[in-house]
Order: sequence, then C-alpha cells, then structure tokens
Amino acid sequence: MKFHPRILAGTALSLLMASSQSGAMSIGNELAASPNLTRTLEMVVQADCLEGETAEACALRLRQGAPAEQVPAPVPETNPAPEAPATPSPEAPASDQPAPEAPAAEPAPVRSDQPPAEQPAAEQPVPEVPAAVPAPAPSDQPPAEQPAAGPSVPEAPANQPVQPTTGGQAPQSGEKPADPNPAPLLDSQKEAPAEEGGGQLGQAGDKAAQPAPQLDQAPPPASDAAATEAAQPAEIQPVTVEKGTRVERASDQDMRRRERPEGVDVLREIGDRIIIQINNQVIVESNDRPRMSRGAREVYYEDLPRGRTRETIVRENGTQIVTIRNRYGDVIRRSRITPDGREYVLVYVDELNYDRVGDWRDPGLDLGPIHLTIPANEYILVAANVQEPDDYYEFLEKPPVERVQRLYSIDEVKRSARVRDIARRVDLDTLTFEFGSAEIPQSEVVKLEGVAKAMERLLEKNPAETFLIEGHTDAVGSDLDNLALSDRRAEAVAEALTNSFAIPPENLAPQGYGERYLKVNTEESNRQNRRVAVRRITPLVAPVAAAK
Repeated sequence: MKFHPRILAGTALSLLMASSQSGAMSIGNELAASPNLTRTLEMVVQADCLEGETAEACALRLRQGAPAEQVPAPVPETNPAPEAPATPSPEAPASDQPAPEAPAAEPAPVRSDQPPAEQPAAEQPVPEVPAAVPAPAPSDQPPAEQPAAGPSVPEAPANQPVQPTTGGQAPQSGEKPADPNPAPLLDSQKEAPAEEGGGQLGQAGDKAAQPAPQLDQAPPPASDAAATEAAQPAEIQPVTVEKGTRVERASDQDMRRRERPEGVDVLREIGDRIIIQINNQVIVESNDRPRMSRGAREVYYEDLPRGRTRETIVRENGTQIVTIRNRYGDVIRRSRITPDGREYVLVYVDELNYDRVGDWRDPGLDLGPIHLTIPANEYILVAANVQEPDDYYEFLEKPPVERVQRLYSIDEVKRSARVRDIARRVDLDTLTFEFGSAEIPQSEVVKLEGVAKAMERLLEKNPAETFLIEGHTDAVGSDLDNLALSDRRAEAVAEALTNSFAIPPENLAPQGYGERYLKVNTEESNRQNRRVAVRRITPLVAPVAAAK
C-alpha cells in the first residue's frame, strides 16, 4: 500500500505529541541542541504547517498550543488521492507573538484562491487541488479580451432557451463563451454597468431610488394584441384635431440650435450628425426630415401647445405624413393619411406620458429582468441561416417576447436597450460594409431583398408597421466617429429599402450604435461587426388598432 508522506509525517508528529504532556516543549528544547534532530523533525513539523509557513514558525506555533481543530486530520489510507490544502488559522493578536521572518531564499508562494487572514475559513473555502497537480498561477492566464462596449454574451445553441441576465447587467467575469465568435443575445446584456446610480438615460440615482421591478415570468404573448393589451389608449384623436399656428420653419428643425433638456451635453458635430451625452450614455442624433420629405409636393409646420411642433409632408399622390414632435424634437406622434382621409397611426405616445418622454429618462429602468424561455433562433434570426424566403416574414410577424407596459416614442426605443430587447431581432450579417464606409454597392443591395419582401407583406396587412434599422461598427477608431459612421450605415440601408424596394420612409427608423454592441468580441477590425440589424417595433410605438 502506498502511504502519502504527509500522512506518515502527521501521524509521527501526533505520536510524539501524545507521548507526553510536555512533548511539545521537549521538541522545542531538542531542536536547539541537535541540528540533525532539527532536520529530522522539520519533515514532521512541515506536514502540519500552513502553506508558506517555515518549519521554525510552524514548530513555534504548535509548541504554543494551536487548537486541535486547526491541525488537518489524517486522510484515510483508502482514499489517498486529492488532498485539501490546509485551512488558514484565524487571525491571532499580533501583540502576543510576532510572526517569525521567512528565509529570503524560500519566499512563501502566493495563492490567489487563499482567503485573506481576517476572513473566516467557512466563508471563503479554499478549493481542493489534487496533491500531484499544483494549482496554476493566475499570472499564467492572459486576461480575457474585453472591448469598450462591455463583455459579450455567448450565443445559445439554436435548440436551447435563451438565458438572459437582468436588464443592464453583464455576465459574470469568470464566464468564457464556448463559441470563439460569440454573438450577443440581448442589447441590455451588453450595457456597461453604470458607475453612478445606474444611469443609462436616467438621472443619477434612478436605480438606487427606485424599488427593483418585479420579474415578469409570464410566457411570451401569443399576439400583438395580447402583448399590448395594457398599453392601449382609451381613445385616439385624429392627428390633425388640434389647432396649430402656421410657421415658416420648425423651432427644432436645426439640430445644432434645438432646445435640450438639462444635463444633456453636445460633445461633437460630425458632418450632419450630432453626438450628445445624457448622463452616462453617448448617443448620435440625425435629422430624418430630408429622407422623409424627398420628392414631396409640400412641407409645412405648425406650432402646437406645450412646445410641440406638427410637421405635414404632402406627397405627389396626396398622401400626408403628419409628425408631432415635442420641444426637444422627439417623435411622439406620426400618422399616414391617405387621399381618401383614412389615418394610420404609426407612432403614438399618450398625453399622460409626454412628461416622461421629455425627462429623457430610460424607460427600461421601470422594467424588470427579461424572462425568455424560447430558443435563441426564435429570438434572433441570422440572415446567413435563412433557408426559405418566407423565413423573414414568419419571423418578423411574431409578437414581442414580453408584455408592453406602455407605448413609447421612437426616440425612447432607440435609446433604451432594455425596451428594444422586447422586440425580436434580424441580424443581416450577409450585408457587411467595407472598413470606414457606409456605402452599399449595388451588388450588395440584393441581399436586402428577403427582408424587404417580408416588410412589404407586413405593410399590406398593416400599413402602420414601423421597423427599426440598427447600424453597427467594429471597435477600431474613435468611439464618437464610429457612432456617426454606424448611423450613416443605418440610414444607407433605410435609403436602399426605399429606393430599391419601395418601402415607405416613414415606416423605417434608422439609428446608429457604433461599437457598443459588438457581435464578435474583438477590438480589431472585423467585418462581422460592420453590420445592420432590423426589429419590428410596431407593438412598442403604435396601438394595435392603428387604422381609423
């Protein structure tokens, strides 16, 4: 039978200690008198020493009468394999006995998994390490690459349910994706933890001041109507019912001079894009009026009460696109009025929520963690995996993955990762961009055909559908420049959908997110990160009974 050296040494020491009540003192006296005995007993003493403790210090500690429970019990002979490391003793008063100085030639090894001396061993146990295999030093492991946008979340297998975290929370730092090219599932999982009070868009201290929202454990809604039942307005007045005052130019039309809420800073102007900061979040703004009014017969503006502006675009066929913005330029109402007078409500924010929109507070802070039990491929459709042309349509017509608490403005959806996560996402990974470019070659436009046909079919059923077009970049270059570039990419896709496939511009809402939500977790140039994504956000911004 093979005996472990430490078992034999521990047994020998136990016999010596048990032979006499003065055994410990005798050993101490003999050590000073006999160097040979010192070397012999050093092997015995070290068997019960703490890791990094010298033999002299160990013998001194044992001679002073350490509690019996601190000495590791002998391991049974029938199980000599892995041995638990010695548990550190509680902190002893330094004034009673100073610790002996360790020899310079044999420094004590440092263990990252050993708890601090002041922590009880029961609260921070030391993991078991096989005796024959030393634990790897942490310094041998290179740090995981983390882009500025935050840690990524591995893509779940297609037949496995999505395992999301709470909104705005990142995965634990020790997790490593099995997939070498992990793709994020939820944008809110990619959000960097807030340093001050959790503000993405909210005022500092929002999360600390608000009680934690409850987890909605209900299954995914079966239809848009079921998803938005609680958000339906009691009555919708026509968009033209309010009396307005005709003006030459809307006060919010010039983004550089428009009024902004308190606490919003303009960081930079990049071409026709404005980069602003709201608390801890940086956002890119662009003007959709040129895209909306291209080829219009007439465009006019009216001032409405409470600082709002109504814009009316009259197309050549007589169709009117009427948009109401608040004093800061956020879209809070949008309707299409056909030549026969029929109104389709594309965006609707109840008057009771006007103040919420104007506060520029992230509405996602009012929502609990997302609870998804559906497979990942039912939450994210990857274009490269599409087998049939109908796959886009069948995916986009599916309802939100949780109930909608209220109807949001277009800008609230654009700015809130948690709110966007309610809508399923199509990753158009087959359409990518050249480095630093937002141009879509004509040969690449054909890759939009599948999603464009799905949009066309959905608009035939409901002309009030709204689709969010998300633009993204890789992590190379300036964060602010990437925000502007990603916004131009989103707009380029919206323009292509309108010019090549006749999708009305008012049904498309482009927005850039820069490098914030990387698909491939790398700070190097990567084509897969230079992409766009599409969500059908109609249930988030419009009532189900959209046609009047």
